[in-house]
Amino acid sequence: MGQRALIDSNVIIDYIAKRLPQKGSDFVEQLFNNDFLISVAVKIEVLGFNDVPSKLRAMEEFVNTAQALPLDEAVTKQTIKLRRQYRKLKLGDAIIAATALVHNLDLLSRNTCDFKNIEGLTVINPHNMV
Repeated sequence: MGQRALIDSNVIIDYIAKRLPQKGSDFVEQLFNNDFLISVAVKIEVLGFNDVPSKLRAMEEFVNTAQALPLDEAVTKQTIKLRRQYRKLKLGDAIIAATALVHNLDLLSRNTCDFKNIEGLTVINPHNMV
């Protein structure tokens, strides 16, 4: 595998729900097994959104196998820079994008439009892998 990737919330949810095409699913599974990296914002989004108690425990166990990259000073400064430069960028997305940029990671996300035009950020959509 080449470049390392940060995995967005929607990719985790789509993978678990089996909504990814086979090639995208295989690619994501390889990341999960080798270098499962998420932003702390993704951990908050995934575990804060899942309101089905029976699924929450399994989701917690799954997400806890990831390395959650923290909202440290470098990511905070990059997030502020992105929010100033891209006014419509939501805070969670800005933290995720900043985390990818600071750690020199590609971003794996279905919502490519949320991150479009962010200079230096490579976004890969696993739904487009056929």
